[in-house]
Amino acid sequence: MFDSLSDKLDSIFKKLRGQGVMTEDNIKDALREVRLVLLEADVNFKVVRDFVEKVRNRAVGSQVLQSLAPGQQVIKIVHDELVALMGGGEDNSLDLAAKPPVSVMMVGLQGSGKTTTCGKLAKYLKAQRRRPLLVPADVYRPAAIDQLKTVGQQVGIEVYDSKATQDPVDICRDALRYAELSGFDTVIFDTAGRLQIDEELMEELVRIKETADPREILLVADAMTGQEAVNVATGFDARLDLSGVVLTKLDGDAKGGAALSIKAVTGKPVKFVGLGEKLDAIEVFYADRLVSRILGMGDVLTLIEKAQSVIDVKEAEKLQQKLRKNEFTLDDFKSQMQQIKKMGSIESIMGMIPGMGKMMKQMQGAQPSEKELKRIEAIIDSMTQAERTNHSIINGSRRIRIAKGSGTTVQEVNQLLKRFTEAQKVVKQLQKLGAKGMLRGMGKMGRGMLPF
Repeated sequence: MFDSLSDKLDSIFKKLRGQGVMTEDNIKDALREVRLVLLEADVNFKVVRDFVEKVRNRAVGSQVLQSLAPGQQVIKIVHDELVALMGGGEDNSLDLAAKPPVSVMMVGLQGSGKTTTCGKLAKYLKAQRRRPLLVPADVYRPAAIDQLKTVGQQVGIEVYDSKATQDPVDICRDALRYAELSGFDTVIFDTAGRLQIDEELMEELVRIKETADPREILLVADAMTGQEAVNVATGFDARLDLSGVVLTKLDGDAKGGAALSIKAVTGKPVKFVGLGEKLDAIEVFYADRLVSRILGMGDVLTLIEKAQSVIDVKEAEKLQQKLRKNEFTLDDFKSQMQQIKKMGSIESIMGMIPGMGKMMKQMQGAQPSEKELKRIEAIIDSMTQAERTNHSIINGSRRIRIAKGSGTTVQEVNQLLKRFTEAQKVVKQLQKLGAKGMLRGMGKMGRGMLPF
C-alpha cells in the first residue's frame, strides 16, 4: 500500500531522526522534500501547499526546536497533519439510522469496481447483523445484472430480479417496495456507470436519488487513477451531493494522491477502502491507521479486528490448552494457517505489524506466497493422522511417500517439518512472554521463524 510514497517519506525521516539540533533551515529543507514527494504521489497541488504550510508553522516553534528529539517532533507533526488532512477524528460510519428499508446508492465510473464493491458492502453489513438487498440498476453494461447476481450468490445476499429491458428508476422504485414487504432493512443500489461523466448519466442518477431517497450516496473511485479520482468525485458531488467515498484497488500500485486529497478537495469523507478482489477485502477507513501504515508504523488495531473476525473463540481456547500441554500438532498448524489466510494476504498482515513491513522489503520476496501456503497444506494433507499428530515418526521413507502424494519434493517436506519445529519453539517463547511481549516477539521473527 503506497510503497513508493512510504519509502520516500521514510528516507526523509531518517535524515530528521539523525538531526541532534534542528534549525529552521533544516525544517525548510525537509519540507521541500516532503512537498516534492507528495506532488510525485499525485496529491492535489493546493492540498500539498496548505499541508506543508501547516507543518512548517507548527515545526518552527520553540517547543520543537529546543526539544531533546526535534526530528521526532517534526515527524509526529507530519503524522498528525496527514491524519487531519484525511479527516481524522471525524465519524465516517454509515448513517443507517432511519426507518427501514434504508437506501444506499452506489455510483461511479465503469471500471472502478462498483459492482464488486456493492457485494463487499452487503457482506460487511450482513456481518453487522443487517439484512441487505442488492439491486442491479445498471441496464446498459452487458451482463451487469448477471454479475451482481453472481456476486450476491457468493456472499449469500439476495439480489432483486431486475431485467435489462426495465427503466432504472422503475427498478429502484419496485425494489424498495419489495424490500419493505420482505423485511429487508437495507437496500444497496448498483447504478449504471460510464467511461466518463456525462449529462445523460447524471440525469438518470438524479432521478434515482429522487425516487430512492438514499440515506447514503457513495462514490466508488479507483485509487489507481490518483488525482483523476478526485476530479471524478468533484463532478459527482456537484450533482448528487455525495455522503462519502469508497476507494478501491488500494492494494495495488496506488500513488496515494486520491486518498490524501479527496477529503480536502471535496469535503466528503472516505468511508471504506477496497484492498483486493476477494469479497471480504473491504475495510472501514480510519485516517490515523492508514497514515501509520504509510509511515511504516504498522496498524495493530486493524490486525486485531481482523483476527477477532475470523478466529473461533472456542477453537482458540482449545489451542491454548494444547500449547500449555505441548500438544501443538501439524493439524493445529494447518488450522492456524487457514485462519491467517482468511485475514488477507500475508503481505498485508505483516505490514500491519510495526517494523515487519520494512523487514519484508529487506527479505526481497523471501516471504511465503499464497502458492507456497497451498503447497504446505497439500503436504500436511498427504500425511497420515498419526504423522500429523506426532511428526517425529516421519522418517526417510515416509517423507518420500508424503512428497509423492502432495506433488512436492522431499526437500520441501523437510523444510516444512523444520519450520514447524521452529514454530513450536516460537510459540513456547510467546507463551512465556505473555500478551505484552507477544508483538515484540513477532517483530523479531525472521523468515525461518514464521509459522508457515
